Amino acid sequence: MRVALFITCFNDTMYPETGKAVVTVLERLGHTVEFPLAQTCCGQMHFNTGYRPEAMPLVRGFAAAFANYDAVVTPSASCAGMVRENHPVLAAQYGDAALRAEVAGVVPRVYEFTEFLVDVLGVADVGAYFPHRVTYHPTCHSLRGLRLADKPLQLLRAVRGIDLVELPGADSCCGFGGTFALKNAETSTAMLGDKMRNVVGTGADVLCAADNSCLMHIGGGLSRLKTGIGTLHLAEILAQTEGASA
Repeated sequence: MRVALFITCFNDTMYPETGKAVVTVLERLGHTVEFPLAQTCCGQMHFNTGYRPEAMPLVRGFAAAFANYDAVVTPSASCAGMVRENHPVLAAQYGDAALRAEVAGVVPRVYEFTEFLVDVLGVADVGAYFPHRVTYHPTCHSLRGLRLADKPLQLLRAVRGIDLVELPGADSCCGFGGTFALKNAETSTAMLGDKMRNVVGTGADVLCAADNSCLMHIGGGLSRLKTGIGTLHLAEILAQTEGASA
């Protein structure tokens, strides 16, 4: 299978280790992963803030960059949702027939990392080892957009050495929501406070999720409160093995 990594601009800029972890896991499972250098942003920020025509070069660029792959895998439920749900909308509204066909061809092959492992590869145990107390936050895009359900938890439960604890109020938003946190700072902060209380209450060493954007938001709050709780993208936990685990 010819697999491409769509790293997303957020991860590429701020969390490059997450992309490396995705490659580590997929290569451990016997797959070759390519990184198309022409990839850029998926256009989610433009789309969500009303600059939809301005997102069109990004839609075209995505369809061209990933046209020839069997699967496009991304460690971001948020960006996977943007491509699958909104690229067809933009292509239909602003694109020509050729672009609509290109988008329709690539969209069904775009997968969030955990759903690719569980649904496409049929794998839950990726050979990971992570001897720490961990709790999992299902981000809004993973829970309500892509409807990943318990796929991330299936993968976490198979990790050796892990002490996986349930997060109370897990299905509540952390308050990030991209520009929502800027436009509605007080509401966002209140939501973050609720989320942090629940995370701290688990006694976890590490909070993980399928989106680094939410982990940045929650992790920033946990750091300011000096809780000692770290944050890791789920892919980085799955990349750990017994010989290399932190």
